[in-house]
Amino acid sequence: MTNSRMNPKVDEFLSKAENWKEEYEKLRNIVLDCELTEEFKWMHPCYTFEKKNIILIHGFKEYCALLFHKGALLQDANGILIQQTENVQAARQIRFTNVQEIVEMETILKAYIYEAIEVEKAGLEVEFKKTTDFLIPEEFQNKLDEIPALKTAFEALTPGRQRAYIRYFSEPKQSKTRVSRVEKCMQQILNGKGLND
Repeated sequence: MTNSRMNPKVDEFLSKAENWKEEYEKLRNIVLDCELTEEFKWMHPCYTFEKKNIILIHGFKEYCALLFHKGALLQDANGILIQQTENVQAARQIRFTNVQEIVEMETILKAYIYEAIEVEKAGLEVEFKKTTDFLIPEEFQNKLDEIPALKTAFEALTPGRQRAYIRYFSEPKQSKTRVSRVEKCMQQILNGKGLND
């Protein structure tokens, strides 16, 4: 590993890390040994191959993790990749709670990293679910059928914005809460805005 490949923004991130500092440093060394370019994106160390995101190092309260951007395409021979939530389609994590776990898994981690690089070299892409594959809640479908302008505005949104609304409207267990959410968001949809715009 050469120091010239180390990104000063990652050095700064590590110097300020209150949790997982030793784990981050070990993960960084392992990833850099795999000849990836170190960058700093989304407030975390990110490692790329020919400007394509391969891995992100990040931490949470209970664990730190290596996140593989196209982890869904990896073979996962050791059964260690975790899908963060059911809505995450491409990324997968390998989680750690101490530096010893990382040390013991170094050979396996490098194998996964090299496989992720090969996935990128091969130009493989995760096939994302289309918005039409998501079940639209009845309460929202009724409004789309009732108000043609709402349907037109919703269909004009980007697929990601459509999915965000569908998930948001689907979350509540009670119909009246779903109705309330749909009604609160109708004007925003008519204005061509996403849920978080």
